[in-house]
Amino acid sequence: MRVIAEIPHPDFKVSIFNMNRKFIIKIEQGALEQTYKVADSDLLDGVNSVFELLDDAFYKKVSARFNDMRKDWDETYERYN
Repeated sequence: MRVIAEIPHPDFKVSIFNMNRKFIIKIEQGALEQTYKVADSDLLDGVNSVFELLDDAFYKKVSARFNDMRKDWDETYERYN
């Protein structure tokens, strides 16, 4: 797996990898991460199509999902202690 791009974003670390004819989009925020995979054959313009997929509406949902993930983790950790 090799990194083919990193996309600047103020809230996340966004990396795009290429492996086995798939693009892997990895979005990190602190200790949490979300990963999305898309076959390169499903895209018309290769990695440029990945850039087009990652719009503001998508990032808003990613942010909300990170908030939910953090809340879930905090609740789990509280039960542990």
